[in-house]
Order: sequence, then C-alpha cells, then structure tokens
Amino acid sequence: MTETPTPEARLEGGQLYRLAWFFYLLLAIGGVVWIGLREGAIAPTLFVSGGWWVDLGLGVAAGGALIGAWRLMVRISGRARELERQLGGMLGPLQPAEILALALLSGFAEELFFRGAMQASWGWLPTTIVFALIHTGPGPAYRMWTLFAAIAGLLLGGLMLWRGTLLAPVVAHVVVNGVNLGRLNATMERDGDA
Repeated sequence: MTETPTPEARLEGGQLYRLAWFFYLLLAIGGVVWIGLREGAIAPTLFVSGGWWVDLGLGVAAGGALIGAWRLMVRISGRARELERQLGGMLGPLQPAEILALALLSGFAEELFFRGAMQASWGWLPTTIVFALIHTGPGPAYRMWTLFAAIAGLLLGGLMLWRGTLLAPVVAHVVVNGVNLGRLNATMERDGDA
C-alpha cells in the first residue's frame, strides 16, 4: 500500500523552497566555519585549480552517470518509483528559476560541507556514510534514496580525492539535483493535470 501525501502534509506554496534555502545556507556557513577553524582560511584552490576544464567535464560526466544510475533504479524498483512519487508530492510545483536556484545552492552547500569540510577531517568512507544516512526518511521507499546517496557520496568523494578541488563534485551534484528536481516537477505537473 502506498501513501499519498495529502494536501495538508505538503508545505504551502513557497514554504519548502524557503526552508530549503535556510537549511542550505546554514550548511554552507557550517562548512565555511569548519574549514576556517581547521585551516585558518579557505584557499581558492579548494574550489578550482589549473585544470578547471577537466574538473568541469568530470563533474558533468559524473552527474550524467548518477542520473543514469537513478533512472535504472526507477526502472527496476517499485520502491524507487514510490520514492519519486512521495518526494514529488512533498515538493509541490516549482518554477524553473526555483529549480535552478535550489540545484545550485544545494549542490554547492552540500559539497562544501561534506567534501570540503567533513571529508578533509573524517575521511572519505565515514563522510560517505554520514552523507547517505542524512538522505533518508520514513518508510521503505526512502531506503532507495539512502542507497543512491551512498553511491553518489562514494563518487563525489572520490572526485574530491582525485582532483583535490570541489569543482567536479559541485558540478556533478548540481547536475543531478537540477535534472531530478526538474523531472520530479514535470511529473507532478503532468500527473496533476491528469
């Protein structure tokens, strides 16, 4: 049996969007403070290095690979399809500019905190585990989100280890969030019109 979010369970127009902005800004500030306490200052090379075009290409490729992995999960798993339905129901309608803004902010803030601050302090695998565990929710469908976040965390953390900058992980994360938010939004609009 699947649970459909009731209109009462959804946040009113704009509330989720504003809540997300607040959360991701706090996460980014937390990352900056953590890095600042550890390093004394944040070096520009944390974000970009001389091979920025390689990092940009790797980020786009990694984002595409993760989107492909998620689409495969949706194709073969009823739980993944249920998760999309639940997340889309909670998300509600978003404008294209809101989707882009959330993708940019969430991708940057999460990577700054998890790969820039936490991974440098705790290591790749512990950070991946924490990253996966915060991507969860009630019910078995959310286990798919946790699994996907673990896969994404391994890849994004690996990019950070390999390249030494946040550019590739941030780009990959923004691509994944932007495409998935856009697809969820389009699906909810289409299903709402039916």
